This record gives sequence, C-alpha cells and structure tokens, in this order.
Amino acid sequence: MRTTSLLRILALSLVSSALATETPRLAGDVGLLKRQEAPAAGGAFEGHDDKTLTNGGLQGTTFNGKNVPEGISLQSAEFTETIKDGYWLVEFFSPACHHCKAFAPTWQTLYEFYYTQDVLPQGPGSGEADSDLNSFTRYYNFKFAKIDCLANGDACAENAIGSFPTVVLFKDGEKVKNNVGARDIKAMSKWVEETLETIRPGSRPKGGPKLPKVGDHAVEKTLMPEQPPQPAMDAAATRTGSSSKTMVSATRVAELVPSTPNAKGKITTTHDPWFVKFYAPWCGHCQALAPNWQGMARQMRDQLNVGEVNCEVEKRLCKDVRVKSYPTLLFFRGGERIEYDGLRGLGDLIEFANKAIAVAEPLMDVTAAKFAELEKKEEVLFLFFYDHATTSEDFAALDRLVMSLIGHAKLVKTNDTELCERYKISTWPRLLVSRDGKPTYYTGLSPRDMRDFRRVLNWMQTVWLPIVPELTASNAQEVMNGKLVVLGIISRDRPEEFVIAKREIKNAALEWIDKQTQAFQLERQELRDSKQLRIEEAEDRNDQRALRAAKSIRINMDDIEREEVGFAWVDGVFWERWLRTTFGTSVLTDNERVVMYDYDNHRYWDNTMTGNPIVPSRTSILETLPRVVSSPLKITPKRTTTVLGHAWLVFRTQLFEHPLVSAAVAIGILVGIVVMARRGGKHVGMDRLPSYFKVGEKGGVNDGLLGGSSGGGNGQGKVD
Repeated sequence: MRTTSLLRILALSLVSSALATETPRLAGDVGLLKRQEAPAAGGAFEGHDDKTLTNGGLQGTTFNGKNVPEGISLQSAEFTETIKDGYWLVEFFSPACHHCKAFAPTWQTLYEFYYTQDVLPQGPGSGEADSDLNSFTRYYNFKFAKIDCLANGDACAENAIGSFPTVVLFKDGEKVKNNVGARDIKAMSKWVEETLETIRPGSRPKGGPKLPKVGDHAVEKTLMPEQPPQPAMDAAATRTGSSSKTMVSATRVAELVPSTPNAKGKITTTHDPWFVKFYAPWCGHCQALAPNWQGMARQMRDQLNVGEVNCEVEKRLCKDVRVKSYPTLLFFRGGERIEYDGLRGLGDLIEFANKAIAVAEPLMDVTAAKFAELEKKEEVLFLFFYDHATTSEDFAALDRLVMSLIGHAKLVKTNDTELCERYKISTWPRLLVSRDGKPTYYTGLSPRDMRDFRRVLNWMQTVWLPIVPELTASNAQEVMNGKLVVLGIISRDRPEEFVIAKREIKNAALEWIDKQTQAFQLERQELRDSKQLRIEEAEDRNDQRALRAAKSIRINMDDIEREEVGFAWVDGVFWERWLRTTFGTSVLTDNERVVMYDYDNHRYWDNTMTGNPIVPSRTSILETLPRVVSSPLKITPKRTTTVLGHAWLVFRTQLFEHPLVSAAVAIGILVGIVVMARRGGKHVGMDRLPSYFKVGEKGGVNDGLLGGSSGGGNGQGKVD
C-alpha cells in the first residue's frame, strides 16, 4: 500500500512538472504572436531605423547612466531587408534552450556595454540614442539583434542554424562569421573589437576595453584613442604643398536649404567641384581640424569651392548626405561624391584638393610624347585606348571612374597610333595601367565588361599603388595585408643616399617581377604540355574515356599557391619609434636597411644568408628574397611578438587552418567529455538526480530540446 501511494505521488509530481514546463513555452508563443501583430495595430515600427520592431523603444535598462532600449527582435518576413545595410551581430536562439537562457545575461550586458559606449567626445545629452551621429551605432554602423527560431523558423533554416545559441555576424546582408554555443563576455567582446577595428582602423583601444561583469549596469569607461593615426597626422601637418573659390561658412551653406526642396542639389548635383566639411561645434576632432581646413581654403582660393556645414543646426542636410560621424569630409561633383578618409594635415588636404581640381577638367587626350612627360611625373597612369567606333556609353562609363581615382592615380585617354604599337593594342576600347613603365592590362574585352563600373573599379583598386609605394598610416593595411613586403628603411635627411636607395629598391622590384612573370609563364606552359601528353596518349590507345577526361582538364593558375611579394619604403626618421620597437633597428644609428616583413604571421627577416644586414641594394635583396619565400625556409625568421604570443599564433594557425588537427582536437575533447561523464555517472544515485536533461531522453511529454518528441516515431527534435 505504501509502495502504491509512493508511485501515485511520484506520477503526480511528474505531471505537475510537465505542465509547469509547458506553460512558459505556451506563454512565450503567445507573447511572440502579440509582438508580431504589434506593427499592424500601431501602424509603425518602433525601431531606430523605422523598420525593426524593438517592442518597447526606450523602456529598456540603463548602463553608465544612459538609457538602453530593448534589444532588437528580428522577424522572418523582414529579416533579409533589415540586415542588408551595415554590420549586424545576430543571436539565433530558442526559448526552450537552457543554454540560450544561460547566455541571455551575457548577451544583454554585451549589448548594453557597446550601445552606450562613447566612441568620440560627446556633448551633454549626446550619444544616448543611436540616431545621434556620434553614437556607437551610427559611428560603426554596427547593430545587435536576436531572432527567436521557434517563432521564425524560416529565417533560421535559411541561415543553416543547427544548434542554439548561434551568433552570426552579417555585413550588408552577407554572412561573415558565426559562433556556435554560449561564450563568455570576454570572448564575445574580442570578436566585436576585431570587427570594429576592421571597420574603422585605429579607433579601438589597444588590449580591448575594460569589460563589465555580467549583470552589471556600469563600468569604468575606457579611454578611446585619439584621431588615428596621431603621429602621421602631426607629421603630415608639417609638410606643406603648393596650392574654393572662397571659404563658405556654415550659415551660408545652410541658407541653401530652406529656399527650395532641392536646394542641396546646388552642391550635390552641380558640375562645379565642392569640398565640404560636416562638423559639430562640440566635436574635439573637428576643433583640431579647423586650422588646417581654414589654411587649405585660403590656399585653394579661386580654384576650388570649399564649404562647411554645422550639423547641429542643419540636421536635415546632414541626414540627407548620410553623415555618420564627425568630422566627415565629402567631395561633390556632378551627382557623384567621395569621402576623404586620408590624413588631415594641411599638406595632405592641399594635395587632395589639387588632385580634385583636375576632376572639373575634361579627360586628357594624350599623344605618345605627352604620355612620356606624364610618366616622368606620375608613378601610376591608367590609359584608355579608343578608336572611331568607341561609343558615348564607353566614354560615359569612363567619366564615372575619375572621381574614385582622386588621390590614387591619373586617368587619360588616347587614340595615338604610336602608343597602340608600343602596348600592342589590337582591339578597342582597351584599358591598362602603367606603373613605372610596366603595363598591366584589364582583362575584360567585351563592351559589357568595359562598361561595368564596379568590375573596372575593383580591378583598378588592385593595381593603383605604385610598384614601390611609400608606407604611410593611410595605406599600411593595403600594402601589407596578405603578402610579404620588402620594406626599405631610408631617410629623407640624407638626400643622396635617399635617391640611391629608392632606385635600388625599385630596380630590385622590377627584376623580381620579371622573374616571377617568366616563372609563371613557364609553369603554365608545363601544365599545357602535360595536358597535351595526356591527350596524345589517350588517342594512341584509342581510349575515349581517358581522352574525354584529358580534354576536360582546366588549367587555372589561380589555384596554385604562391607567396605574394610587395615592395615599399618608409621614412625611417618619422617612423623611427615604430621601427625600433618592431624590428629593433633605427635609421639614425644603423643607416639605411631593408627588412622583409610578413605582417600576417608576425615575423620578419633583416639578415642575409651570411648573417649580414640586408641593405638597399639590388644584389642584397634578390639574393635573400628567394630564400625567404622558399619552402621550407632557408633563413630563420625573427618574431615581432613575445614567446607566448608566438605560441598562441602557432596553435591558432594549426587548429583553424588544418582540418586534421582540428578534427583530432575535437575528437580528443569529445572523448574526454565521455570519460568524465561515465566516471561522474558512477557516483550518481537515485537520490541525486541530474539538473539537466539530455536530447533524446524518453519518459516525459517534453522530450527533446524544443518540447517535441525526440525518442522515436516520426518526431524530430532540434539539437542544442
């Protein structure tokens, strides 16, 4: 009797537990349904972009004394449309997932911490809403959101979400990276910091910000770096150049706005060039820029229209031109515009302004003699060949490219017979770039390819650097990423050595390029010969299957991995501190040197095979470079990181770039978990029930992670 009573009590408790578990889930479903119906009832979305439902606006929490709205909840119907612009960090979760529930406080604290971060100096009441121009959201165009996969299964299925929680980073609607499973706030912050640094290089504090504990509503603010890169800007400010019409004040530009609905078109659509600064009076970076901006305007008087707009007064105008941070410098002409993101010294602004003036002039038509003169002045020249059959559509597409090339290279056109013979042009129109006299051809030949603005511009961006550019703060990433750079450390203070060193580095670069071109052609010819041998052998044996297989071989040289090598030089006096701390060398004491820098792998070479320093000499460079790019390495590299940093770099490279190593580590972790689970299971009695449930466990109405049947039959559960 006592046994029967005990079983009844146990059964009753199980039923009560099941009902208690089911009730929140059903309540959550009802809540989700209400939130989905909210837009129809209210007639508008409450989100910061008027598209995203936030379910409560500013009725969220506070962090560091600032209001934090409720996190953005995405819906399947508008998921793709909502995330198509900017960066989105999205959490895919299920209300029934206990891992998601455990991760929720971490996600909320991470969101609150970054939402309220002051990325630029703020005035009173500034930066609290993401509609403010200098808020974190607008400055980086970076947003946090989450989506309930129980209510929005279509969106989760389209993004191949197989477990919860999964956090995915999107850029302009395209998936960039995803992390599966709950992470601590430190790991999540590191991911966010790496992304933010790629959006605005130099804007994040070294070592990362000071993070709050999960659940905190305040933390000591981290001092953000000054306008990056500060040293380069200061030095650029000391360099002056030679050489719009008059300086246009904020009020004068503002007077254009109320006069007519299309008043801003007097600047944004006119064919007259305008260089305009959008600023706020309380912005520290704007105040620092003001003297150089005024100086540039005086220098460019009667040559270029220069203006400035106070966005605190003219908010509508700044919104129309999509100003996201202060100061923003935009160049307008003929309905096109580009943002100036270079250094802000007086010399740099004047140099850009002088190049921008040429945009107002018709595209230069050159002869062979004129082109030879330009080659002496310009390191990079784009040359467009045309003939009598070239259409107006071709020239219109060409004119669109001029704006994008400001500050990078010069574009000219020609129909000169001598130039056509020099570059062996037999089809028109044709486009090439000449860098120090060496041509590189745009591969598109059809009219459609020649008029494809985006494709042509993408090609131009890969070749618009000189063969041996000067390494500066503004082009450092473009020069060093993904390649081994032969970096000459030279000094302008020694003019004779400076000229000789630059000439030697350039000669070495040209000879290396010639050798690589010959090796490329030889390797391609060997592959073609190998294919032809296979075809002939199959024909001799009358083997039709082998013949078809041989003919189907496609020779793609892009599939062959090879070390990409670039060349550059750097002012050893100006960058003396960076060079000394990175490579342990100084042009002040060691004279001119050369280092071969592998930026991605944090290593470099500064000695030849004999142990002597590499010097700016064609012989020294070309004798060392083949031994550096060989596999295995014939010269041991030095490291720019500490021993621990190098160990972590090697571990990360082996783990994430080698599938077998990754699989071995994963199997090892899995075996360890199984062994520990079995050992722990031996000590668990009937009186110590586990505080978790397993996917596929039978015996309750809430089998499976999402409450569905996972044990048998036709039920299919989701795996956490």
